[in-house]
Amino acid sequence: MSQLPKPDTAQLRAKYPELFDRPASARLATPVMIVLALAIFVFGLVDLDFSPSKLISGISQLGWITMLMIPPNPGSSLPLYMQALGETLSIALLGTTLAAILALPISLLAARNIIHSNFIRFPVRRFLDSIRGVDTLIWALVWINVVGLGPFAGVLAIMVSDFGAFGKLFSEAIEAADKKQVEGIRASGGSALHEIRFGLVPQVLPVIAGQVLYFIESNTRSATIIGIVGAGGIGLQLAEQIRVLEWQKVSFLILMILVAVAAIDLISSKLRFAIIGQRAVP
Repeated sequence: MSQLPKPDTAQLRAKYPELFDRPASARLATPVMIVLALAIFVFGLVDLDFSPSKLISGISQLGWITMLMIPPNPGSSLPLYMQALGETLSIALLGTTLAAILALPISLLAARNIIHSNFIRFPVRRFLDSIRGVDTLIWALVWINVVGLGPFAGVLAIMVSDFGAFGKLFSEAIEAADKKQVEGIRASGGSALHEIRFGLVPQVLPVIAGQVLYFIESNTRSATIIGIVGAGGIGLQLAEQIRVLEWQKVSFLILMILVAVAAIDLISSKLRFAIIGQRAVP
């Protein structure tokens, strides 16, 4: 077996000097970043009063609370909890649907292949970024002070929060659409509206539907969280039972939430696969 010739180091150094004679800044960049990351990590531990003893005692307390949760028992409140769970699912479904309906036309204004003028597209994108930058829980606190306690505030919070997210996701899906269908409609004499209706919408609709289904599942959890601050649903019941230390009822409510999320995930997954299958059929 013949051996490969040894590389000529001098020739390689002359041909690729930037690889052999890297500047000091390039050589030190990675170690400096690692040191800075470790320094920030240590500073965060100290600044946040991280204590191993507190962590160990907290874990033991968590184990004690877990023992108090067994067995889960709703008591006489099962009908109330079922109604609260239905309210939470309604908040998630209605808020997500309204957000998708409102975001679809706005996403057209944020897509580069629809609006070529940066003068219009830039403020629309920054508007969506500003809305998306505020968490759903913050929007819930805002709407509770505007419309009062209850599920209506929860619907508005999810709608506004998802509006910003959907606007970004829908615009990216529109920008990634195949241009050939649009060009074919344009060549046949179609207007700009025809290009959107018959060239873009059929391509992006399965993607949009899959995103909406995922957000419905995710917003079921979000609706539970915002219910804790007064936006209705099962989160309100969960917060109340935690406050009065009814741990068996707390565990039952948590199981209800887990079962509901798992069921929604199963249904949405089947629907997404069905949509993708229909899209794949020529």
